[in-house]
Amino acid sequence: MSRKTSRGNRWGLALVGLALTVLGGLALARGLGAWGAARAPIVDGGVRGFFTRNGPGIWWLVALVSIAVALLSLRWLLVQGRREIAHGAVQLERSPTGITEVSAPGMAHAVAADVESSPVVLSAHADLVGPPNRPEVRLRVVTDESAPLGELGRHLSTVALPHMRDALDRDHVAAVARVSLEPSPARHRAVR
Repeated sequence: MSRKTSRGNRWGLALVGLALTVLGGLALARGLGAWGAARAPIVDGGVRGFFTRNGPGIWWLVALVSIAVALLSLRWLLVQGRREIAHGAVQLERSPTGITEVSAPGMAHAVAADVESSPVVLSAHADLVGPPNRPEVRLRVVTDESAPLGELGRHLSTVALPHMRDALDRDHVAAVARVSLEPSPARHRAVR
């Protein structure tokens, strides 16, 4: 997911959260009697009169707004599930004589192998995402829950990511690691 999409998600969720908080606060204040009797119905004669005066047109408007909200929500859900994995090649260099590229799946496999070379890592998977000329790394790492996480961070920052930056001939490559902690498989062995 790109930074722009991520920023849009944060803003969208913040605005929806703010609107729901304000509506909840207003409902709570009304229920506590801030604008008169707390026992008065929310849908009173004024609200019923508004819908009666505006006839079926208001219901068409409600339906259109509901469909628009549903479509925007569906689009947001689809964007969340989309993985922008680079399946082709990653551009290393562009020159007058041609373009130097490497296989994106091959590079991702090499990064995962570098991460798995750490003794604290039980398994690792990597994907390259983004445009071919500016790839980013997404790592899913499973590590031993009893191992120090500092060792994993040291291994990533001094071995795996520098190797990738060297291979891509870049000073900076964005990386995100999702780390899961699991018990070491050695502890599950039955001793006889």
